[in-house]
Amino acid sequence: MKILVVDDDKEIVDLLSIYLKNEKFEYEKAYNGEEALSLFLKEEDAFDLIILDLMMPIMDGMSVLQTLRAKKIDVPVLFLTAKSQDEDIVKGLVAGADDYVTKPFNPLEVMVRIKNILKRSEARIKVVANKIEIGPIVIDKDTHQVKTKDDNLPISLTVLEFGILLLLATHPGRVFSADEIFEQVWQQESAVPAKTVMVHVSHLRDKLFEATQERLIETVWGVGYKIEE
Repeated sequence: MKILVVDDDKEIVDLLSIYLKNEKFEYEKAYNGEEALSLFLKEEDAFDLIILDLMMPIMDGMSVLQTLRAKKIDVPVLFLTAKSQDEDIVKGLVAGADDYVTKPFNPLEVMVRIKNILKRSEARIKVVANKIEIGPIVIDKDTHQVKTKDDNLPISLTVLEFGILLLLATHPGRVFSADEIFEQVWQQESAVPAKTVMVHVSHLRDKLFEATQERLIETVWGVGYKIEE
């Protein structure tokens, strides 16, 4: 596993590098957002996670994250921020961050959060012959069918409900805002109230619960929706 550590404070970068080395991670360092983005795009497949400071010169962490997500790059991102206000944390999660740690932090806590993020990103989705198994359901991407895993019973979904489920299921643990869901599933820029997406998610959640008796889709209040396997 290789991690990109980005912070304008050299002492923080060096400290995290020591702990990453002790945990047998490979790593590279960057000290501003522009440098980090250039390094990542040059070696996109080389990195499994980015530790990204929010406030940096030249290009801040939020701009780096928004650029990556705009390019449909889903590399996990752990934000480091001196800000503890809810609005800043929510803004980062809505933009596509996987987790955050506020400064000052315990490096051991950062290591635990990194391992948790990587676990979620690894083998939690089983894909065989274009089928995704997540929790108690199986999603067939070719036929657009969803069935229960144990008894192979079909779950009838609309095209939009299937699209929402597929989006969430292929990115377990990641929170998607209503705008993101609309843009990716409806395939157009968000032009509807979040309530429209909320209604479709609600119908999807009810159908999944009726078939499995499990609440697969979680609401992260003020942020969006996610699936945890």
